[in-house]
Amino acid sequence: MWKRFKAWFRPPRQLKVTASGRVYLLITVGVGLGALNTGNNLLYLVLGMLLSLIVASGVLSERSLRHLVVNRVMPDGVFAQEPFAMRYEIHRQEGRAFALSIKEADSPLTGEAWVPIVESETSRVVRATCTAPKRGPLPLVGIKITTLYPFGLFAKSRVIDMPEMLVVYPRRGFVCADPSQLASAHPGDGGNPRRRDGTGDLLGLRPLADGEDARHIHWLKSAAASELLRTEREREERRQFVLEVDASLTGDALDRRCEEAAAQTQRLLSSGHEVGLRAGPRRLRASAGPGQERRVLTALAWVGFEALP
Repeated sequence: MWKRFKAWFRPPRQLKVTASGRVYLLITVGVGLGALNTGNNLLYLVLGMLLSLIVASGVLSERSLRHLVVNRVMPDGVFAQEPFAMRYEIHRQEGRAFALSIKEADSPLTGEAWVPIVESETSRVVRATCTAPKRGPLPLVGIKITTLYPFGLFAKSRVIDMPEMLVVYPRRGFVCADPSQLASAHPGDGGNPRRRDGTGDLLGLRPLADGEDARHIHWLKSAAASELLRTEREREERRQFVLEVDASLTGDALDRRCEEAAAQTQRLLSSGHEVGLRAGPRRLRASAGPGQERRVLTALAWVGFEALP
């Protein structure tokens, strides 16, 4: 509600005086006071020129900000406290625009994109390297375009309303150990003939049978034994893990648990296991693959933010 209230009363343009602009204004005020005190026509002429440059700066900067169309290109995956690329497509309907900077308006995201010039009826895609401070859904309300054109005295900005939701995954880190279930092994699996055709540890060698894949041949041992020998490797078992996040946690404790769960998910999935999640009202069935990792990370990002629309 507060953001909507601010949007209603936001002025159409925002003006900020730069460091060089403050010096320029001080010089203008000084010349104006000198002209009033002395009545020197030359000082009045100089004052008029200085004021006319201020007016010209306002008119030309306004021309640069008009007739602009900007679209946001959302990134695929964003992790907290990790730089990512946010891209913007900017189009000029008529005329030219100069010295533009583009960033998110009223957002904790850091980073902006710079565009030196935008030609008429052409589109440009620029990239901003941004960083999100923490995990969770991050509402984006609009895009702020700022120009220093033409003299760099003032930074004039306009905001284009473009509401969108950016989901920030938990910060990537490391875990010292996997869940305890991973340490338990099934006895006798290494000698089970049905588990001797995998990609795990080497179990032994045997003669190559007709019709078997030649890629399994151990060429060095085959040359020494004068017959084709193939390797037998243990087939790793795919197991299921369901990670739990205590929904009663809050603040930094909840963020740390989500980061730990995200790191465990990445490690288990990369090992070929299936991973599920229980986090408050959210339930994910155990599954494998890159798609499951994205689903788990998205669910972890929303833990503690269920009240948001």
